[in-house]
Amino acid sequence: MAGQARQWRTAAAGIAVLGLGLTACGGAKVGDSSSDAGGSGSSGKCGTFNLAVNPWVGYEANAAVLAYVAEQDLGCKVSQKDLKEEIAWQGFGTGEVDAVVENWGHDDLKKKYITDQKTAVDAGPTGNEGLIGWYVPPWLAKAHPDITDWKNLNKYADKFRTSESGGKGQLLDGDPSFVTNDAALVKNLKLDFKVVYAGSETALIQAFRKAEKDKQWVIGYFYEPQWFMSEVPLVKVKLPEYKTGCDADTEKVACDYPVYKLDKIVSAKFAKSGSPAYDLVKNFTWTNEDQNTVAKYIAVDKMTPEAAAKKWVEANRAKVEAWIK
Repeated sequence: MAGQARQWRTAAAGIAVLGLGLTACGGAKVGDSSSDAGGSGSSGKCGTFNLAVNPWVGYEANAAVLAYVAEQDLGCKVSQKDLKEEIAWQGFGTGEVDAVVENWGHDDLKKKYITDQKTAVDAGPTGNEGLIGWYVPPWLAKAHPDITDWKNLNKYADKFRTSESGGKGQLLDGDPSFVTNDAALVKNLKLDFKVVYAGSETALIQAFRKAEKDKQWVIGYFYEPQWFMSEVPLVKVKLPEYKTGCDADTEKVACDYPVYKLDKIVSAKFAKSGSPAYDLVKNFTWTNEDQNTVAKYIAVDKMTPEAAAKKWVEANRAKVEAWIK
């Protein structure tokens, strides 16, 4: 999800890339001669719009709204593809992905695909600010105020022990297909903790929800924008201040995560295609509150992404008009 904080594991990349073409929800690929997508059609025609969907609900909210507007307003045929981050970027060069619509930093991927390979270009900010860090449930921060300073974590480590943490305190992370800086932080800050993966964003949310309800000791990785914060206002733990370059060496990281200006990345071919879908992606911008609203419709109200998008679009038509003007 975030720069070096959320990079696809290279061990899995070889397997995942084999399935890149299989994850599509249907529709022609960019490189197909039968498709108008990604620049193979005449200027102004939309054809097929290949949209990557990364595995967290905030991203899903972005994708849902863009897909809905592309289909309803622009007449596009949208092919949404469930892909991990780096795998999605590989699709820029093969023609299988036109757009990634919530990128968290990823200077490494920008260098590889934008600067070096020139298969991708930056399509501007989403308007969202991303924040990553360690959080505790509100009850815990209230009962032990000093726990929100990393310097005091070791004195509470035994309270966070679980059957999976090997006698150390458990630091709960999310989806195991993402890599965070947390293992390096634990080591370099000399904390008596072990990173344990919850398995998914949903499992991480459930752990924090239960911790607040049952007054359990949980500390874990979390991020904003995220609709769950309106349900359980998690409290961020203060880590050593982030300074430019302090996370350059992933093995030596001993600082907090930066604030990310989330942005959109598209294939270079798509950017030159004349497709109205490209203009939509480039013009798309909204707030953390907007994203959280749609994400909550999907995650809590159990609406389909399309229904969630429709509800938001109908209530925010003026914003949408600015994207498709």
